[in-house]
Amino acid sequence: MSTGRLTGIFLRLKLSLLRNGLRQSATRTTVFVISLVLTLLVAALQLLGLVLLRGSDQAATVAVLLAGVLALGWAVMPLFFPGGDETLDPTRLVMLPLRPRPLVSALLTASLAGIGPLFALCLLTGSALALAHGTAAVLVSLIAVPLALLVCVALARAVAAGNIRLLTSRKGRDLALLSGLVVAIGFQLVNFGAQRLGQAGGVSALEPAAEVVRWLPPAAAIGAIDSVSEGAHAVALAQLALSAGALYALLWSWRRSLTTLMTTPDGSTLGAAGKPSARGRFPGGPHRLLPEGRTGTVARRTLLYVWRDPKTRAAWVSGLVIGLLVPLFNAFQGMGSVYFASFAAGMMGIQMYNQFGQDTSAFWMVAQTISSTGDALAELRGRALALLAITLPYTVLVNVVVAAVVDDWRGLAPALGISLALLGAMLGTGAVASARFAYSIPQDSAYKNVVPGQAGLAWMSILGGMVIAAVLCAPLIAAAVWMHLTDAHAGLWLLLPAGAVYGPLIGWAALRIAAPQTANRLPEILAAVSKG
Repeated sequence: MSTGRLTGIFLRLKLSLLRNGLRQSATRTTVFVISLVLTLLVAALQLLGLVLLRGSDQAATVAVLLAGVLALGWAVMPLFFPGGDETLDPTRLVMLPLRPRPLVSALLTASLAGIGPLFALCLLTGSALALAHGTAAVLVSLIAVPLALLVCVALARAVAAGNIRLLTSRKGRDLALLSGLVVAIGFQLVNFGAQRLGQAGGVSALEPAAEVVRWLPPAAAIGAIDSVSEGAHAVALAQLALSAGALYALLWSWRRSLTTLMTTPDGSTLGAAGKPSARGRFPGGPHRLLPEGRTGTVARRTLLYVWRDPKTRAAWVSGLVIGLLVPLFNAFQGMGSVYFASFAAGMMGIQMYNQFGQDTSAFWMVAQTISSTGDALAELRGRALALLAITLPYTVLVNVVVAAVVDDWRGLAPALGISLALLGAMLGTGAVASARFAYSIPQDSAYKNVVPGQAGLAWMSILGGMVIAAVLCAPLIAAAVWMHLTDAHAGLWLLLPAGAVYGPLIGWAALRIAAPQTANRLPEILAAVSKG
């Protein structure tokens, strides 16, 4: 089959699958339309902003860096959203009698049909309009813009094809679950960078970075437009050649990956029976430090869930990273306080909420082993111990790091005391909330944490527990405020032993309260966590 005919077939197939998919669900159609409208709105605003930069001394810096960021996004997104375009999954084509070379051309053309390429085209067109001055620059832009777009799309497809078996495996789905974490960190980095940029004197501070990025494809193609406008035709030719070479290399890598996929069996299914599985072993053997009996067994099981279950691991990693970054970013911005380190304890304390919902329908196996209040207490105590095994040293570490950044070692002791009290309160209220407001966590979606109809339970569980935990910590917080207002700084260190005793005391008392409720409400909890 000729390349042109195959390309037409794949393009029609892409559009047909998109159209038929939208017909299946009104919700899917609504989401697609809203996404399209928002994308076009953002693209139009960026296009307008770039056009307004025309003639500015900083236009080249902004346009080149935007092209670089755009390429980075195209390279990273397939790793986090491997199922975002199932019609272009090469593993679905391995049984068809197609050669890799025409297949690459057909897939590349089909990849240009979508919201992402439309957004990229608007941004690249705006960059060309901002930089093109003169007939020669306009002519170069007619080559540079399509070239940059093709490099972005080919980059995404090459990355996806080279990692498709990883991305469609369980480890790949684990990676996709962390996409929300990357977005959250990205927003913090953008916010921090914007503030630093304002302090450094504006966009001019980015000129050294732009000088480097303008030689990296596909930003080099956009840089070629500026080079022609400045009269540097040889430099522009080199930048275009660099981008064209990058496109050729990406297409070659993509074709090589397709050849491997179409001629090599999936290695993950070979020799599996002859190799002993390591999935049952928790790395490093920390279970040896856990106590004997049911409490230690439950703690080990909980840690195994954290290590092996994608959603649980994603929640923990997100809590650990965000709990550290938020106080650090505030400290770097000059608005931080050592007391803000308690945010880390709060982020990790949330993991104690909805403990039974995290087990999903498998909780019925745990429920069979709970026949008394003592069994329920051991179950809750083991789960709290597993949480403390990670969050306690983590809380101490975050407090020390934040104190070092803000250079407030005197405030470390009271801040750590409040953090320990908050951690104990969150553990306790989380145990009670798990017994009173259990809800199911859907496993068929990477981005949903509550099944339909149970959102109210989730809000009552988390927000209500957090409010009660804050109230329980009010005595220590009030004592710290009073000491600061009365200049009684010499007594602030007393908050550390007070928090170290008060936090475990609250947690112990709350576990005692939650245990009989758990034992008496097992049927209701089991019904709640098994929905969806």
